[in-house]
Amino acid sequence: MDHNRRNFLKGTAVAALTVGGNPPAGANTSSARPMGSPEHRWAMAVDLRKCIGCQACTVACGMENAVPAGQFRTIVSNYEIESQGHTRSVVLPRLCNHCEDPPCIPVCPVQATYQRNDGIVVVDGERCVGCGYCVQACPYDARFINPETQVADKCTFCVHRVEAGLLPACVETCVGGARVFGDLKDPESQVSHLLSRLPTKGLRPEMHTSPQVYYIGLDERFRSRIDGDARARQVLAATEEVAS
Repeated sequence: MDHNRRNFLKGTAVAALTVGGNPPAGANTSSARPMGSPEHRWAMAVDLRKCIGCQACTVACGMENAVPAGQFRTIVSNYEIESQGHTRSVVLPRLCNHCEDPPCIPVCPVQATYQRNDGIVVVDGERCVGCGYCVQACPYDARFINPETQVADKCTFCVHRVEAGLLPACVETCVGGARVFGDLKDPESQVSHLLSRLPTKGLRPEMHTSPQVYYIGLDERFRSRIDGDARARQVLAATEEVAS
């Protein structure tokens, strides 16, 4: 058992006690957090110094969550930067940021999207009518309408695994150890230690959503590289010429 998983399991003994189910009728999902444990605040750190762009996380996520072909809950975009006659590769893993102030929630007309007490943003498939408002509202292009279920779909931090004391599938399979998941309310968690020692950046800071996916080593020029729709995501490599 690797260091990442051992530390996670050690600090999540009570995670299995988290309550599941639908948000209570009439809940104000623009602010209320009806489910999950308030004793936790789950977050992910992505260390770009370690990501090798292997796509193991993308494949694992798709298999774990039965994501339809051509759709993705997480992706790793690959770019080539040409500057001063030199070319270098840049990878940018992306997923739902489980924001502290998620703009996808207040636009949902049927309260299908809501935030649990532990911060994880989820979609109630029984309520969702597939209108796509949340897809348009997401500043991170992290949602899509599932063509098989016809409801909104996205990363859930593999909440079913977290509640069982396991790591999200993308973290479990990251061969470079670039993805670190844990509880920010636990000062001894690996993610807390990591964020306390190293500077981090979030995507699209101008949106003021307080994303809970933190990037280590993120090039400032890529903080707003949120582009592509569900079809464009099938092409995971792009060439960009970015001025120094």
